[in-house]
Amino acid sequence: MATSPVRSNRPKTRGAVFDLIRAARSISRVELAASSGLTPPTISGLVRDLMIEGLVVEAGRGVSTGGKPPTLLQLNPSARYSVGVQLERNTCVIVVIDLAGHRVARTSFRGTAQMPPEHALPFLAAQVNAILDAVAVDRGKVLGVGLVSYGPQDRHAGLLLSPQPTGEWLDYPVAPRLAEILGMPVLLDNDAAAAAIGEYWLGTVDPCSAYGCIYMATGIGGGVVVAGEVYRGSSSNSVEIGHISIDVHGDECSCGNRGCLENYAGPAAVVRQALTGPGLAEQLALDPAGTDFLHDFARIAAAANAGHPQARPLIEQSARYLGCAAVTITSLFDLDLIVLAGPSFTVAGSIYQTLIQQEVDRRTFARRAHPVRVVPSVSGPDAAAIGGAVLVLQSELTAGRTRAQDGAAPGVAEVTQSI
Repeated sequence: MATSPVRSNRPKTRGAVFDLIRAARSISRVELAASSGLTPPTISGLVRDLMIEGLVVEAGRGVSTGGKPPTLLQLNPSARYSVGVQLERNTCVIVVIDLAGHRVARTSFRGTAQMPPEHALPFLAAQVNAILDAVAVDRGKVLGVGLVSYGPQDRHAGLLLSPQPTGEWLDYPVAPRLAEILGMPVLLDNDAAAAAIGEYWLGTVDPCSAYGCIYMATGIGGGVVVAGEVYRGSSSNSVEIGHISIDVHGDECSCGNRGCLENYAGPAAVVRQALTGPGLAEQLALDPAGTDFLHDFARIAAAANAGHPQARPLIEQSARYLGCAAVTITSLFDLDLIVLAGPSFTVAGSIYQTLIQQEVDRRTFARRAHPVRVVPSVSGPDAAAIGGAVLVLQSELTAGRTRAQDGAAPGVAEVTQSI
């Protein structure tokens, strides 16, 4: 007997219908059929499946267009949860979000940069378990953990391909090891890519938009999303704007390139510049021997906001450099939106937003064809952690799979391949 095309592709179709409900927040079966191009009986069957699994619920009646008012459908936020872990050099953030992307819990603590991975990962696992216990989330409803960090990475194997912060982390299987300790799936991804897709899931961008994200924590990264999908490139190490060269004769970077943007505009660069300014380090209580660049950078940013005559030019120069990077990715990908995300935009975000917007307006190649807006992330400093949790939801649910369907919790390889 021939297989029905819709039935043979049912998991993918089911995922698409789920994503339409998620994006709409509230939608009727009739509207789902019109938006998806599927027949009403197919929509009814798929919605029934989603309701049986508890993912979707009926939520009252819509406005009548002449007949019986339609029944509206919404996600059931408490049906599933995921965890996002941002692994930074100086800081770690853990969030728990529900199916709708709402943050249920958050914790942060000093980074694990000085710990070897065999000590850091059990510590991280203990923090994840503690936050889940604190909010009494049923482990059976937790789809997994999105572990996000800097690159380069081998996402599918769950490896960091960088000797940062120490050589012990190079090629260490961070995702498989953390999954083993926690007993749940762990997905490794780039922090900037995670921050970018988080904006889509939370409904703050047009679902059809092509937009970019500039992510700044200790370093600088980038991500591009087109119609709800992260641009991955050949190895998921794409849009590394912190390592585009802005000076071919510049100093060699640890990445192997010369004159990298991060070494001119990143928080560490700004702190180094501030330390050479006459009297500025003393005025702002900067630590010349310190390694917590985010802390000292926040002091400089606060002084810049207050109009400090030495601090303000440093932040403005950083913003102009980032404006150059924004022009580059906007021209390469023909973007219509740039989102600024990450903890380093928290204090002086308005300065960065204003100056990057000016550079984009003045220099973008397609500026006469369409405008490009520069906006702050809705997730603020937690954008990467929230995005990591979102990537788990997206991987599991819009791919049309759940643990109930698979019969077992997937391992790290299965999770990463389903995106």
